[in-house]
Amino acid sequence: MPDFFTRADAEAMLPRITPMLREIQRLRQDQRVHQQTVAADQAKVLGNGHMPREELLQHQHDGGEAEERMVEIAHTLSEMGVLLKDPDTGLIDFPTLRDGHEVYLCWQLGESRIGWWHEISAGFLGRQPLEDDE
Repeated sequence: MPDFFTRADAEAMLPRITPMLREIQRLRQDQRVHQQTVAADQAKVLGNGHMPREELLQHQHDGGEAEERMVEIAHTLSEMGVLLKDPDTGLIDFPTLRDGHEVYLCWQLGESRIGWWHEISAGFLGRQPLEDDE
């Protein structure tokens, strides 16, 4: 893992990273469904005291498995030097140097290439376009 990425280095990683981000998005959606189901099941238990315990435990288990897998993927991205900023949108940053100080190259699922950078403190709203030769 490099300490800093060039634009070319970061773009070369996108084919490997893209499926990982899509999996995180799918897992987050699955997790939300399980969480909603658990909440509804718990409301049933509070309402009438009846709920098949096995169903509740299965949804809790499945939601936990989704969470564990997301953590694994996020850890893998981190080991690659990639900063996962927003799992829902597939937003990631790559540390880079610009004019001698650290900034981030910024990319989001759906973008054809890395076309943005921002100061570390600025975040997504502070994105600025990269020139084609950068």
